[in-house]
Amino acid sequence: MIPPEERAITPLGRTFLWGGVGLGFLLVVLLFTKGFGLFAGGGGVEEAPLLIHRGDKIFVPEGSALRSRLTVMPARAVPVDPKMSLPAVVESNPALTAPVLTPLTGRVVRLGAQLGDRVQRGQVLAVIDSPDLAQADDDYQKAADAYALTQKTLARQQQQIKIGAIAIKDLDQAKSDNAQAEAEYARTKARLIALDAFSPNGVQSHLLNVRAPMSGGVTTLAVQPGNMINDPTQAIMTVADLGTIWVTAMVPEKDIAKVAKNDDAYVRLDAYPDRPLHGKVLFVSDVVEPDTRRNKIRIAFANPGYLLKPNMFATVIVASGGAPRVVVPASALLMNNDRTSVFVATAPWTFERRVVDPLLEEGPDVAIRSGLKPGESVVVRGGILLND
Repeated sequence: MIPPEERAITPLGRTFLWGGVGLGFLLVVLLFTKGFGLFAGGGGVEEAPLLIHRGDKIFVPEGSALRSRLTVMPARAVPVDPKMSLPAVVESNPALTAPVLTPLTGRVVRLGAQLGDRVQRGQVLAVIDSPDLAQADDDYQKAADAYALTQKTLARQQQQIKIGAIAIKDLDQAKSDNAQAEAEYARTKARLIALDAFSPNGVQSHLLNVRAPMSGGVTTLAVQPGNMINDPTQAIMTVADLGTIWVTAMVPEKDIAKVAKNDDAYVRLDAYPDRPLHGKVLFVSDVVEPDTRRNKIRIAFANPGYLLKPNMFATVIVASGGAPRVVVPASALLMNNDRTSVFVATAPWTFERRVVDPLLEEGPDVAIRSGLKPGESVVVRGGILLND
């Protein structure tokens, strides 16, 4: 038998009862949530957006959390020395490098210096047995004999003309013969002097001495004793004064305008990386090399210990006279689609993206080639929050 209290609640009644309980619980939750919102949110006011896009500009509204995370400062214009790193090579000074030529053909009898030797100006570098020198000596002897004969003839004719024994034309002929003989004598003598083979006592040798044209070191040697020299225009050796050396750098055609005479240059040699050199650009070539499309610049250095040797590799860093450039902190630079940009303030809390061309160098500040003017306000901290 069913108790009266249980008979009063039918299945349908139970459904309504539990539904009412659930609805009441839901109302309690909603009221609690709404009450918490009223308590914590101050009446349920919506938060301000972080930023607002207005065309190509970005506005940070009042109340945005971004305002406390952005730092804006004006771009500065400061003198900057743009630097270029250039490949270079050590060379001897062409003005202090002399190929040694022999004026006559012949056979090499002896060498007075070997490759790498230090020589002094006037030192005998080679002795050559030259038939041409013997011929030059014969020409001189003949000219000297003819000149002496014409002198005697002229003196005799001058005595004869005083007593009327000869005609005037005979005296004139004697003077002409003497003048021609004197000229030939002077020519052949000068030839021997130029060959360094003239001897006042008249005793000549067919051995030709080839002397050093300057002091320096023998850097190339092309002959040995016994060799025949058939081409007097071919150098038998090269003497170079390496007391002063050149470092020649190659400047790309696009950077020629950035380099000028007397610019500071810093040189690092592969052979002596711990001994950097400092100098000035001696000159900039007026001709661009046709094969490399580069322009040569040279820096001169004293080389007392001959540590700098021709054909050494080097790296030259040139710092040209710096014109003022816009400079911003490196933290202001952002990458956007493979381009470098910054955010510039065009109005209070209004920013636009600006593509710039920086001189990428290590350091806290970066020089800007183009895209930014001095005094423009730039986001230097927090710009990444504005980056899309």
